[in-house]
Amino acid sequence: MSKSEMVELPLLDAEAAVPCCPPITAGELSPDDAEKMAAMFKALSDPVRLRLFSRIASYPGGEACVCDISDVGVSQPTVSHHLKKLREAGLLTSERRGTWVYYQVAPSVVAAMSAMLDLRT
Repeated sequence: MSKSEMVELPLLDAEAAVPCCPPITAGELSPDDAEKMAAMFKALSDPVRLRLFSRIASYPGGEACVCDISDVGVSQPTVSHHLKKLREAGLLTSERRGTWVYYQVAPSVVAAMSAMLDLRT
């Protein structure tokens, strides 16, 4: 598949997103929940990672080829390192297609982070 072909991605049902952790207002986080959430927030605490995450999230179709997002002011190996950290934190998914890797934001994880920080509950 060439990188110029469009692939239709399935949409996530917003009701299907299950938070990993209770909302912050529900009470003190368990040690396990705190570890999970800290890893996600830590991955986003780096400015380069946050820029990469933002680029992928805002890319048309919600998916970006590494070849289209690598110009963030650091070398290509550093971009790969940051993308790996975002994947390890569960914030991105990736799929290899030929020689290119395509990245997509993991919507259920982002929904979980958002739900945990929701003060309205």
